[in-house]
Amino acid sequence: MTKKYLNNPKRLCDSLAENLRFLHEQNFEDCPILDHSERYLKKVEKNASIKHSNLDFVNNYNIRTTEEAYDYIENKKLLLKNDTLLHGDYCLPNIILDNWKFKGFIDLDCAGVGDRHIDLFWGAWTLNFNIGTDQYRDRFFDAYGRDRIDVDRLKLVGCCEVFG
Repeated sequence: MTKKYLNNPKRLCDSLAENLRFLHEQNFEDCPILDHSERYLKKVEKNASIKHSNLDFVNNYNIRTTEEAYDYIENKKLLLKNDTLLHGDYCLPNIILDNWKFKGFIDLDCAGVGDRHIDLFWGAWTLNFNIGTDQYRDRFFDAYGRDRIDVDRLKLVGCCEVFG
């Protein structure tokens, strides 16, 4: 992502949200991976069992320990759905823009049908990481459509990413 885009964070944020919403509205009946959420949770279980963790992913969710994150997952994991076509690694380097015009996505090896909140989590995360501030988080969610966002599922994804 060039400086041209990073120097206009509001426009970049809106573009990121709109392109994600476009992807999430696509028909997925021919997608070969229809159980992304189950695979996602299996990876969480595996990494938790070997004590692989990083609490940086729950800074926005008042989770202080890996035990708290894991307990939240155990109590809320049934919230994850398989109802949306996902990118699976939705971050700025994986979105191709040409003079602000959307051209496509790359790095789709984690794509499948799963819960939209996985991509939403990473969309908000990538803005913070690449722009250096979390101030565009709410704008990103508003541009995507806040009515389609469940904060409990976002927190659940954050907790899952602790063991990502």
